[in-house]
Amino acid sequence: MKRREFLVGAALLAGTMARSRAADIPAPSSDGLDRITAYFDNEVTSGRLPGVVVLVQQHGKPVYLKTFGVRDTRTGLAMTSDTIFAIHSMTKPVTCLGAMMLIDQGKLALTDSVSKYIPLFADTKVGLEVTNPDGTLKVDLVAPVRPVNIEDLLRHTSGISYDYIGGKWVEQAYKAANIFEGQFDNREFAQRIARLPLARQPGTLWRYGHSTDVLGSVIEIISGQTLYAFLKQRIFDPLGMSSTKFALATEDELARMARPLPNDNILLAAERERLDHPEWQSGGGGLLSTITDYQRFSQMLLNGGEFDGKRYLSPAAFKAMTTDHVGPGSGVGRDYFYFPGDGFGYGYGLAVRTDPGNAKPPPPGSLGELKWDSGSGTYFGVDPKLDMVYLLMQQTQNERSRITPAFKALVYECYPSELRRP
Repeated sequence: MKRREFLVGAALLAGTMARSRAADIPAPSSDGLDRITAYFDNEVTSGRLPGVVVLVQQHGKPVYLKTFGVRDTRTGLAMTSDTIFAIHSMTKPVTCLGAMMLIDQGKLALTDSVSKYIPLFADTKVGLEVTNPDGTLKVDLVAPVRPVNIEDLLRHTSGISYDYIGGKWVEQAYKAANIFEGQFDNREFAQRIARLPLARQPGTLWRYGHSTDVLGSVIEIISGQTLYAFLKQRIFDPLGMSSTKFALATEDELARMARPLPNDNILLAAERERLDHPEWQSGGGGLLSTITDYQRFSQMLLNGGEFDGKRYLSPAAFKAMTTDHVGPGSGVGRDYFYFPGDGFGYGYGLAVRTDPGNAKPPPPGSLGELKWDSGSGTYFGVDPKLDMVYLLMQQTQNERSRITPAFKALVYECYPSELRRP
């Protein structure tokens, strides 16, 4: 058989298998979708949310797309499917995809020391909290057992923290450094982080922090572009994510921006910080996007790194990105604030479901599902078993910890009970 005939035959077989697989998966029930509508109608009419957009997509097509409430209580403008949201930590999977594309090209390696690109990291120390004989505390600085590497940045094992996570000394060190003072770009911000002590030895603990921000600077150094220019060229434009960016420029974009309620002080402060630093393209939390844009990114993940005939990651790189790298045998501990949650490991920028977890009954979902969320309440999930992606766009720090799990449960209640659990 000629190679071309073989490839055509393989493609036809794959298409037949995909259609057969799709035929075996039930569509979400209309009653279940109605329960989603009722839930968010109540959240908006009760005043707990200004507005929200929800999308459930199966077999590459939306089966549920609905808007609720308003974008902004100050203007009363209705929520729409093209409303722009600050997606905060849902930026991380996008930045990590960009880094994995460079790894695919051979321009970056998991084992590369970060100091290869940001030399100040060669002098970074690890902080150890020590109790003095009189009971007071001090911080000793010791050399890292090995340099922080690119894999550490991808899987949050660098020892780089956020100022609100970890011991008191971590909070004090980050705040004393004034890392958000004045004007700074990605390169300057990475250098500020390099001057801080690591909270743990590299490779030993999953801890949320500014790792992905540093990774964004590495991408800039390798590509010779700003992070936005790189992501736009390699991801946003090819995927058709035309409203995804770090800063809004036009009156139309500003009018489409969603805002939290006036009493959501943490998010309002985060918005002021973002506006105060338009030159900082935070790879860990700076993107603005719409539900329809992020749906395309999510569908690409569901397709194994491919969308509309274009491949974004090789199968090997995609597998690496979506495989648990902090589980048993990895040597990585889990911080008290282990945001992937019970039953989930962590790949490169994404949580991946590895087991049912400890809860009885286990939370809904499937083994192999991918997910991430954000401090502003945005959330997405990718479920290969159900050939489904689901997204929630909202702007609430006050209510997100309650609404996000309720939303996921409602999505899975649309399916027969045997498909709801891992």
